[in-house]
Amino acid sequence: MTVGGSRGLTMPGREAWGTTPRGYLRAELTSGVGSGEAAWAAAGATLLEWGVKTRSGFSVTPPGTAVVGARPTIVVRALGVRVREPVEIVEVIDTPLRVALAYRTLPGHPVRGEEAFILHRAAVGGPFSLTLRSLTRPSDRLGWALAFPALLAAQAVVRRRYFRALRER
Repeated sequence: MTVGGSRGLTMPGREAWGTTPRGYLRAELTSGVGSGEAAWAAAGATLLEWGVKTRSGFSVTPPGTAVVGARPTIVVRALGVRVREPVEIVEVIDTPLRVALAYRTLPGHPVRGEEAFILHRAAVGGPFSLTLRSLTRPSDRLGWALAFPALLAAQAVVRRRYFRALRER
């Protein structure tokens, strides 16, 4: 069941991803993160409660389960600077084979775009993977636009943390 959403650009409800809008950089990465029903339930709950972000060094305010239309602020500290990332949740999915969360950036975010975290498996009780999808382009704000190459490098580091955040412990 799709819990709701405006069908964001990253389309976490679909196995195949659509076309990339002009001007955006597209990334899609997948890695196995676990197997079994208990691990699936724990990973799904963690994902929907922002654990992918919080276990990767970010904070999310307000904390809690992701709800379509909510506008939390994600915060990360980098090089002693506190960076605010306002977002809006555009889709939440919670089914026996797919659990996902997608958000779009809002004004004030260092980049423009959308990001999705998608847990998926072929069969109940089997192994499952995490897929990250993102569409990114420079911010309209000059300072962030100039920092865009550095932000892309930081994004690559953070993606590795996302996978570790949901791997079985």
